[in-house]
Amino acid sequence: MAEDGSFQLDMSYFDYATGLTMTNKKFDDLFGGPPRTSETELTQREMDLAASVQKVTEDIVIEIARGIAQETGEKNLCLAGGVALNCVANGILLRENIFENIWIQPAAGDAGGALGAALAVWYQDHATERKLSNDRDAMRGAYLGPEFKDTEIENELLACGAKFHKMDDDGLIESVASALADEKAIGWMQGRMEFGPRALGGRSIIADPRSPVMQKQLNLKVKYRESFRPFAPSVLREHVGEWFEHDSDSPYMLLVADVQESKRRKMTAEEDALFGIEKLNVPRSSVPAITHVDYSARIQTVHEDTNPRYHAVISKFYDKTGCPLVVNTSFNVRGEPIICTPTDAFKCFMGTELDVLAVGNYFLVKDEQDPALKENYEERYELD
Repeated sequence: MAEDGSFQLDMSYFDYATGLTMTNKKFDDLFGGPPRTSETELTQREMDLAASVQKVTEDIVIEIARGIAQETGEKNLCLAGGVALNCVANGILLRENIFENIWIQPAAGDAGGALGAALAVWYQDHATERKLSNDRDAMRGAYLGPEFKDTEIENELLACGAKFHKMDDDGLIESVASALADEKAIGWMQGRMEFGPRALGGRSIIADPRSPVMQKQLNLKVKYRESFRPFAPSVLREHVGEWFEHDSDSPYMLLVADVQESKRRKMTAEEDALFGIEKLNVPRSSVPAITHVDYSARIQTVHEDTNPRYHAVISKFYDKTGCPLVVNTSFNVRGEPIICTPTDAFKCFMGTELDVLAVGNYFLVKDEQDPALKENYEERYELD
């Protein structure tokens, strides 16, 4: 790696440009064996390799950023591309204070390229004046996808054979917040679908972050994937600094920050001596379901002006529990796209061990559904 962060890869170790795998046998020989098969035991080798790749990535990102700042003198940085989805590196870059402001495109992978191309044509070929936003950003949460009216939701639920309760806004918020406080896993489909890979409170599975077993249960019984996979917190913007060492906007869940010292739980000597998954399962804070092994979390700040209903349900949960955040993960199972329609939501609800489903103003309880409608999603889709 050069001083400005530029680097070259020896492509004889990689197959991603011309083949169907990321690495090849030459890479395997260099690093002591083939890649781990999904859902087999994690060893120190896999942990060391993952940590090393992450550290190298962080070093390169920081050096590239420093080089850009020195070369251009710019104070603002905009990131896109698949590596910009590396939330840990993004958090480190933010804390380095190389730039005054950092904005990360919420669909910062290949899908976002289409949006960038469209914007380029719009501004360059149509000579349209660019209007700067006085708000956080003009995407306003990236809720750009489809939404459904109550009549459309009800018709789809009836066609699925669902049993539901239609509620007013206050009733729905109260019922969902109460279910969260009772440690229920909830499918949450509201308003427009998010643009990009992150569920941001439009098509989310939400749960109580205070539960020491919620991370494992959601992974094994809802997402059908390895129990160690981390979940993110959706936190009210006005309370983020009280719970995390971070006090700026993160509406697209693309920044990692540490949990505040006052919310952490110190491990005992016996716990600290544990290894691998056993150590991971030790509660790290008062919100263990979203706290990583290093006391960090991938934060989404929730703003009343961009997602008022999501903000309202977290606020009601806060009123009940004193906790202004919830677990947020995408509304899907392993190998399946994020749900889009009410029919998608109901099928995923019935194919997993979700307890409650909230679609628009319709509230569904699993125990009230026809058992014959249950599906087995666990074996339907391939491993990640």
